[in-house]
Amino acid sequence: MNDYPLFLDLAGRRVLVVGAGAVATRRVARLLETGAHVDVVAPRATPDIAQRASAGGLRWAAREFVDDDVTGAWLVHAATGDPAVDSAVVAAAQRAGIWSVRASDAAASPAWSATTTARDEVRVAVSGGRDPGRAVAIQRAIASALACGDLPTRRRRRAPSSGRVTLIGAGPGDPDLITLRGRRLLRQADVIITDHLVPAALLTDLDPDVAVHYAGKRPGHHSLTQDQINTLIVQRAREGDHVVRLKGGDPFLLGRGGEEALACARAGIPVEVVPGITSALSVPAAAGIPVTHRGITSSVLVLSGHDGPAAIAGQAADAPTDATLVILMAIGTLPGVAEALVRAGRPARTPAAIVEQGWTPQQRTVTGTLADIADLARVTGINSPAVVVIGDVVRLRPMLGDLARPSPEAGHAGPEHARGTPQPHRVTVP
Repeated sequence: MNDYPLFLDLAGRRVLVVGAGAVATRRVARLLETGAHVDVVAPRATPDIAQRASAGGLRWAAREFVDDDVTGAWLVHAATGDPAVDSAVVAAAQRAGIWSVRASDAAASPAWSATTTARDEVRVAVSGGRDPGRAVAIQRAIASALACGDLPTRRRRRAPSSGRVTLIGAGPGDPDLITLRGRRLLRQADVIITDHLVPAALLTDLDPDVAVHYAGKRPGHHSLTQDQINTLIVQRAREGDHVVRLKGGDPFLLGRGGEEALACARAGIPVEVVPGITSALSVPAAAGIPVTHRGITSSVLVLSGHDGPAAIAGQAADAPTDATLVILMAIGTLPGVAEALVRAGRPARTPAAIVEQGWTPQQRTVTGTLADIADLARVTGINSPAVVVIGDVVRLRPMLGDLARPSPEAGHAGPEHARGTPQPHRVTVP
């Protein structure tokens, strides 16, 4: 292979395209994206080229090609489809010392356009050995790998103003349930601040110099306070790092993602959110409990166990009487919550379920009623993380059974996954 791959900066440069058919139209569109000044020479043109010319986006000379057309061009594309004309265009360009691309015959072209794909500032050009079909097949595979985060697109050289923050929802416990965008941006992180409910498998195969800070919050134990987390996020972004705040479920559903986004906004740090699959909906689904179902209910109320029994009962009283109640972080307060709901008017016989370790191989479900669900949780040793579901939709579980097929890698992270970056200019919140 004697080719020399090269990217060209064509912004403000004159590029000549001879021909104005379908192939030329595609090439013109791409050239205009680069900021090139495009001149088209062809007796007739596609509506797209004609429209662009009328709007002033390019210049179109509606005539046959002459050798002098190449004068002043930085690059020439011969795309008429007529071998004789294309050969003449290439010959004129070569005499003038100008690189040219012959669309109709790659083997006879001094230069050729690679098939490219781009995402997140990364552009990959593929040459198929002058076999366009092979190049396209490889390009599609690379595009898919870029979209899935399977390629190492993390920046190694960062500009001083490159600091930014991404809030990513990791999903309910299975690493396969993070979104494609979330996985891709996670692979670009310089710093990851992770929670207890994040799937541990998402923190493997990271670059050795990526700093991972564990900020998990478990009952009775917080690794970092929320203020310390906010400070750490802003501080590392100000140092020019791409900071990923990785959170179980969805960042904006009882995840304090809004507080972290506000801290970034107040500090002038660019922040982006990547939604995640919330456990409030996905964990009941994994246990065969749809939170809404035609003929049963079309309403669902998501509550936090940290609000306490009285607040939960008050919020439930304002919801439709048939609404499904989904309560997160409620194992410790479940006896009081169940009693408060019954006192507030929910029948003691209302079906209830607890789904522990949803979307992991350790998932298990206990069902009962408001009257006995707290006792069942105690007897069976149910622990956090768990999702409580209250409502008639629980009656569907015996018919559906478990619907989750978690991957073997599903499981939650812990402090053993943390690793600071031993670089003296970076300060870590204690």
